Amino acid sequence: DASAMVNRYFDEAAELVGIGPEVATVLKTSYREMDVQLPVHLESGHLAVYRGYRVQHNGARGPYKGGIRFHPTADLAEVRALASLMTWKTALMDLPFGGAKGGITVDPSELNLHELEQLTRRFTLAISHVLGVNRDIPAPDVNTNGQVMAWMMDAYSSRMGYTPAIVTGKPLDLGGAPGREAATGRGVVFVLEAATAHWRIDVSRLTVAIQGFGNVGSWVARDLYAKGIKVVGVTDVSGGLYNAGGLDILALVDQVAAGTPLVEASGGDVIDNDQIFTLACDVVIPAALGEVITTDNAASIQASIIIEAANNPTTPAADKMLGDAGKRVIPDILANAGGVTGSYFEWAQNIQQFRWPEDRFNTELLTAMQAATHATLAFAELHDVTMRRAAFAIGIERVTRASKLRGYI
Repeated sequence: DASAMVNRYFDEAAELVGIGPEVATVLKTSYREMDVQLPVHLESGHLAVYRGYRVQHNGARGPYKGGIRFHPTADLAEVRALASLMTWKTALMDLPFGGAKGGITVDPSELNLHELEQLTRRFTLAISHVLGVNRDIPAPDVNTNGQVMAWMMDAYSSRMGYTPAIVTGKPLDLGGAPGREAATGRGVVFVLEAATAHWRIDVSRLTVAIQGFGNVGSWVARDLYAKGIKVVGVTDVSGGLYNAGGLDILALVDQVAAGTPLVEASGGDVIDNDQIFTLACDVVIPAALGEVITTDNAASIQASIIIEAANNPTTPAADKMLGDAGKRVIPDILANAGGVTGSYFEWAQNIQQFRWPEDRFNTELLTAMQAATHATLAFAELHDVTMRRAAFAIGIERVTRASKLRGYI
């Protein structure tokens, strides 16, 4: 399962920095796991019962931090793995947070807006006793957005008083930060630029294919397009488009926003979601769900750089195949950390009750992503290991130090 995958990455990195088996057991397992029942009266008259999860993995370095996903495959094992990834991600970025994740097993497309709101509020109240501005701060993830965060904030505030800092990724009208919506995708581009500069590769000449055209994938595409970098392929669950000369990303964004499925948009040849990894291009960016690069398709990836905008998109066996083939893999806990870094900026602004202008937000984000990229590359080269192993090792070392200093281990 996903937990076994993440723990395999953990074990390889822990060995590198000399973490003993007892400490490793503490760091690999969760501090607290919640599995709650969520009955909701649907407008059809039926009573539907959903399951909700919140896993608080490690809080040695600060309050638990991590997104909430609404997805039919969300379960405790997946949420547990993603919570662990958040621990190493926040530590790698040197943010004052621990790691958590949440989810509800639901297909949100089957619910209307009112039903979705009822489900969100029921979930928030069910876990509210373990949330807090200095305890656990949720954020959006797959199939959740600013509106869902607004409902969560309101449900929590109904018990605790107005508390905008209880969630991040909020609408601007409720204390959201200008720049936060684009931060995950923008961070991916900042990391790509920093890494290619280090490798002395001219990023402006690269061609890019992106799997996923939701919040993260579309912002990656927009920022690359704005910089004149050619995006030759994009897909979502419906399929997508390929154009060797480069897609008109702004036109695609407009068409999708108007309700046109990506696969029916104009500007390129139709491809299916699996073909995105086999395209002739320099960079491939998985920006959708996990476990999409496997031993079945790793050998057919033509790109020389894989940058993981999604969480946990590459299985360990596929990761080894890519490394053996000389591919450079920029791991998820670095590549997509712009989201949690932007969340940190939003949380800090909410606590201070002071809003930054967007250009400050983006400047701080650029500085943070560059620093983490350079630290990861330096560690990887010093120890002759992959960027993934380096990123995990840096995070594990920092969490271990904090846990020892606090007397927890």
